[in-house]
Amino acid sequence: MNLKQLSEHLNLSQTTVSRALNGYPEVNEDTRKRVLKAAQELNYSPNTRAKGLATGRSMAIGHVIPVTSKHEMVNPVFGDFIAGAGETYSAEGYDMVLTLVDDRDEESVYRKIRTRGSVDGVIVHGPKMTDPRIPLLRQLGLPFVVHGRATDEGGDYAWLDVNNKSAFRRATNYLLDLGHRRIALLNGLETMDFAFRRRQGYAEALAARGVAVNPALLRSEEMTEVLGYRSARDMLDRDDAPTAFLVSSMITAIGVRRAIHDKGLEMGRDVSVITHDDDLSYLKNGPGEAIFTATRSSVREAGSLSARMLIDLIRQRPTGRHQLLEADLIIGGSTGPAPSTR
Repeated sequence: MNLKQLSEHLNLSQTTVSRALNGYPEVNEDTRKRVLKAAQELNYSPNTRAKGLATGRSMAIGHVIPVTSKHEMVNPVFGDFIAGAGETYSAEGYDMVLTLVDDRDEESVYRKIRTRGSVDGVIVHGPKMTDPRIPLLRQLGLPFVVHGRATDEGGDYAWLDVNNKSAFRRATNYLLDLGHRRIALLNGLETMDFAFRRRQGYAEALAARGVAVNPALLRSEEMTEVLGYRSARDMLDRDDAPTAFLVSSMITAIGVRRAIHDKGLEMGRDVSVITHDDDLSYLKNGPGEAIFTATRSSVREAGSLSARMLIDLIRQRPTGRHQLLEADLIIGGSTGPAPSTR
């Protein structure tokens, strides 16, 4: 059954049926329910191209991904976000358009997207403290949702973020409660907003307990396994080696674990580790009991919620423009009392 046949069955115009199916607010609620019920009963599946013609929309959502040697977005965390977003797009009849670009070409890509009308909106990934994409998209009038926030960007814009500052303050306090005082922080690039907030949470927790931040126990780089291994190996060779590591990525934490093992130490007994982002589809934190103690927030759920927020903006539905997700602290086998307090 096509749109014309469904419209004739309901004795409604094709425009009304299309708008009812796409959630336009001006369609009467009784009419909307009637259309949705008939579509379900008659097994109607809308053609994306036809929907676009009827609504004046492309029925596609864009993801413009900057790829550089210093900030590689295409990783397991990004994959989980896209999986969650894709589920929502599919349920709502939207396609997803991924564009990988050099950072220097990003502005021109957004301008081309707007000119061509190839997508109805975009999700912005990896915001920096000051992010020129936000004022640019405002200027272009292209609906967008930011996955994260940009602390130094003024004005209102739609965003969804995890409470990174609170998560890392809580994790640091947990290690302090276990008696740890030499706590290393292996963070992402601190020009990125999420990493800046995580550093704040860590520093605030230490300051509240009268513990000074030791610059020798800080690293801020791309979150790779190699970063975890090299940083932990070098720090564990110090006379004042850390007794605990707070790590911004599960991938980096695996490197830390490898370095601890190479030193002949035992994670959780000799050195404690807390990681973030452990809830990944293809990189599970153990088959049963958690291997790593972790601040957990589902990236897949964040993708789904961001996609829903953007579709609501595109359809001009009343919706909240800000969502702040709280991370859970999951206790695993990677943490224990500081060796000196045993």
